Amino acid sequence: MDLSVYKVETKATWCPGCGDFAVLRGIQTALTALEINPKDVLVVSGIGCSSNLPGFLKSYGFHGLHGRAVPVATGAKLVNPDLNVIVAGGDGDGYGIGLNHWVHAMRRNFNITYVVMNNQVYGLTTGQASPTTEKGQRTKSTPMGVIEVPINPISMALVTGATFVARAFSGDADHLAKMIELGIKHKGFSLVDVLSPCVTYNKRNTYQWFRERVYRLQDNGHNPKNLDDAIKKSYEWDAKIPIGVFYETDRPTYEDEEPGLKKGPVVSQPLGINQELGKELLKEFE
Repeated sequence: MDLSVYKVETKATWCPGCGDFAVLRGIQTALTALEINPKDVLVVSGIGCSSNLPGFLKSYGFHGLHGRAVPVATGAKLVNPDLNVIVAGGDGDGYGIGLNHWVHAMRRNFNITYVVMNNQVYGLTTGQASPTTEKGQRTKSTPMGVIEVPINPISMALVTGATFVARAFSGDADHLAKMIELGIKHKGFSLVDVLSPCVTYNKRNTYQWFRERVYRLQDNGHNPKNLDDAIKKSYEWDAKIPIGVFYETDRPTYEDEEPGLKKGPVVSQPLGINQELGKELLKEFE
């Protein structure tokens, strides 16, 4: 399958140099490598710069409300478990406004992939502090510096029940694409947290800043089956920042255990009405 299968004529509207370009390319590359037909893919997003991504990818897409991408995605997955469901969004959308939905989706282990473009600011609204902005950093909303400690999405995912937890960096495009590919292949909730620099509003966590710090876990012998080691690695930050697969395990998905799906996908089950009544009901939507 050629990469062009997932390309559209619409040009991405992100700032030149935005890390989200690499994420878009990474998703296209991963889906192509897995030879998944675009008709079998749904990408769901909330609000934010990164959440415009479904419009730049040739597949089914849903651009919804701020912080509500995960519930939409889980609903779609429950109705049609055969669909490859990807959630794309930013740190503000996912780790702030949508945090509650994210946590519960992980403990339930829905078979969806969540790609979070983590630029550590609210970029769309011109640079306010987000849940992952570092303590002390000055932003438009924190001119004296952030006084809160940032959320650690990797450790939170590990202790909440995500069965695949990885981190990637937009400055390492091949590795990023591989992490997304592994996340989509994984059966269960997969988080791929992407260090995706905002070149306009975050002048601290730049490409250069990350390049001086990131290293690949798998090049250093990390065992992704060991939860204790994964948790220890999740707290490495600043001087050294690990990327790669922190943790992966097998656990039944929510769809596997949902009684309503024992007879097959909802979209394939009979409606329990005759054809004439079906046509009559559909007229209400004409």
